[in-house]
Amino acid sequence: MRKFDLVQECNNVINNNIINLISQIHEYRGKQTLYIEAKPNILSSLLKVAKIQSTSSSNKIEGICTTDKRISEIVNEKVEPKNRNEEEIAGYRDVLNTIHESYDYIDINTNIILQLHRDLYKYSSIGYGGKFKDSQNYIEETLTDGTKRVRFTPLSATETLIAIEELCNSYNEIIQKGEIDPLLAISIFIFDFVSIHPFNDGNGRISRLLTLLLLYKSGYIVGKYISIEKIIEETKTTYYDTLEKSSINWHNNENDYSFFVEYYLGVILSAYKEFAARVEYITNKKTTAIERIIIIFKETIKPINKAYLKERCLDISETTIERSLSTLLKDKKIEKISGGRFTEYKWISK
Repeated sequence: MRKFDLVQECNNVINNNIINLISQIHEYRGKQTLYIEAKPNILSSLLKVAKIQSTSSSNKIEGICTTDKRISEIVNEKVEPKNRNEEEIAGYRDVLNTIHESYDYIDINTNIILQLHRDLYKYSSIGYGGKFKDSQNYIEETLTDGTKRVRFTPLSATETLIAIEELCNSYNEIIQKGEIDPLLAISIFIFDFVSIHPFNDGNGRISRLLTLLLLYKSGYIVGKYISIEKIIEETKTTYYDTLEKSSINWHNNENDYSFFVEYYLGVILSAYKEFAARVEYITNKKTTAIERIIIIFKETIKPINKAYLKERCLDISETTIERSLSTLLKDKKIEKISGGRFTEYKWISK
């Protein structure tokens, strides 16, 4: 049976890229307390947006969708779920809220993981919520012609309970000793969890919720204010590619974790950079609304829409954003590249 020794796996994975990523994350983490203490009103706005984005993106990765309006209403508990997709979205919302509010009191063990999975399906009538898989499952990829190929074969159902217990014990031992950077242990824990694939369904969503839980417990709380799930959704091709590369020879304890660890640390670093940028934009009193929007255009390579600007400028009203876009269009600093509901704009001014 596959063995789990996170101490050895963490020591084996270290390279210059990983050391650099961890150093940068540490630097940003050192600033997060300043943001939290200085700007509580700003963080409240960021928190509301991040909850909606996290719930939407994590489910969307698995093909579980509804309209943006319904997502917002479900996350804010203004409506009841009306179908299977919305039931699972509501379940994700509740587990996310539990982690946000109680992470300090949640241990990392088999029972907790089962409880989180149970609550993910609390609004659904399915019978496997809170239970490990009862048959062999596979991680599959759907090709462009509609056919499927098996990317990876996880552990069998009979091996799952022992594997999860061993993984949790190994992780807790590392954290208690404090001799290895938690960021390494978290990334490898998540990879091994996904590779075990302990549930009939919901493995990806639980892995992302566990990511937040483990980060919060180790003092990395950026995921409360910037959606890590959204960053993963936006880079999901790379996410799946690195999962596959790092899974080669996993069953024999001979796999190379570095592909996935570098990707996951990159996601966390991206979240911290976004966190710093948003706080800086909002707190910069000397910059006008249109000047801030110009900065965003100049720093963003791809076309952007009004919704993106609203996310980046939480303190600027929608009317002001629309007025700024009109001015920039009139001054020929941006161009409109599509119309209707999905209108996007591109910076063209020299």
